Amino acid sequence: MWWTIGFLLLTAWFASRHLRERSRGVVVPTCPACGAKLDDRPNRCTKCGIPLQIFEVVGAEEALSDLDSGVESHAVVRSDLCVGCGVCVPACPEEGALRMEGKLAMVDLTKCVGHGHCAEACPVSAIVVGAGNAQRVEVPRVGADFQSDVAGIYVVGELGGRGLIKNAINEGCVAARSVAAEEFEPDSTSAQPHLYQVAIVGSGPAGLSAALECKRLGVDYVVLEQGSLADTIRKYPRHKLLLAEPVHIPLYGDLWIADTSKESLLAAWETIVEVTGVEVKTQHRVIAVEGRVGSFLLRSSQGDLRAARVILAMGRRGSPRRLGIEGEDCASVFYDIVEMEAFAGRRVVVVGGGDSALESALGLAEQEGTEVILSYRKASFDRAKERNVAKLDEAESRGALRVWRESQVRAIRSGEIDIEDGGGVHTLPNDDLIVRIGGEAPYPFLERIGVQIVKKDIPLVESQVDA
Repeated sequence: MWWTIGFLLLTAWFASRHLRERSRGVVVPTCPACGAKLDDRPNRCTKCGIPLQIFEVVGAEEALSDLDSGVESHAVVRSDLCVGCGVCVPACPEEGALRMEGKLAMVDLTKCVGHGHCAEACPVSAIVVGAGNAQRVEVPRVGADFQSDVAGIYVVGELGGRGLIKNAINEGCVAARSVAAEEFEPDSTSAQPHLYQVAIVGSGPAGLSAALECKRLGVDYVVLEQGSLADTIRKYPRHKLLLAEPVHIPLYGDLWIADTSKESLLAAWETIVEVTGVEVKTQHRVIAVEGRVGSFLLRSSQGDLRAARVILAMGRRGSPRRLGIEGEDCASVFYDIVEMEAFAGRRVVVVGGGDSALESALGLAEQEGTEVILSYRKASFDRAKERNVAKLDEAESRGALRVWRESQVRAIRSGEIDIEDGGGVHTLPNDDLIVRIGGEAPYPFLERIGVQIVKKDIPLVESQVDA
């Protein structure tokens, strides 16, 4: 009897709690990927296993204006990009608004008024001017399955706004599962090229993960890579990478490489491809995507292909312009820089005459023991901002770096580089070549397809702002 009374009282309590939560509008959180209920907001969905961090940008609210009314703007340091070079601190006109703590720039919100000089001075774009307690970013608009406003077009990985390798791998899996869940009727018309169930553009972490998941699920896929295998990793701007926790790779298992080099990760990627048998069509640069869901036409440098759906995993940096020289595919050639401190004590040549080239050369020159040469094909830096040219002249005058005007890099080999100027070709000792001569940004490509780019405010984590 007492047991029955206790059971009824407990049931009544749960029912009362449920009604109170409904009246307050409380909603039990669910996994954006599979819809399973989430208890106590875990880091990972217990049903599908997808880490919830990958939905941070997807779930953020779109910004309604450039600066929200009544909210003061201020500098925001992206802790995942800051290299600790410190050039932002003297650039700030407000004393104490910026300071260095170890290898991370910290913002004091009580002193920062949002001038933006620090953002202009940062050589790696790790500082942005945001509003309130959020970081404002420009990203493609996608849903929880990473499908864009254009039905059948998915955007994953670095191109979607987050550069973490583990996020890219998981986003590729989610998109592939969404494709597999859609109905697909193969086109048997002999007059048309083969219709793939999905075309994956890019063979970096997101693209290869999507391909492996497609292979696991029996999806008819094709991977198109504009360069060589995992070109995104090959041209990754970091010397060092960190996967602090295992990342599950479809058909392969857990990948856990702690504090390693991009070369080691690339070797692991090549092993995964060999073991799983996933196929990648290299040297296929996608120029355009036309058509609609169920019948897309992808125009590439090696001909046209058809696919019912498309997963874009091209990388955020787009297609860098290449020098077209001997040795340009070697691992010592970079098209961007994130961790300038990784080049400390090395012999580096930077190519280019725009702001990105000058800022890279200046930032590298601040690293201990780094020998920097800036090579530019013209006599003057007409495309760069005056302040950058002035800084370059000052650094050159005090011997912090060397500037080779009217020069061109002709070849790079292990340990040496050939530079041509009016006096002929000179072979110099060299460890790294940084190419900063522009390229095709990925967002105009997306906009031509019809994918909308929006601004979102991402809530800051405590390590990014110091009030």
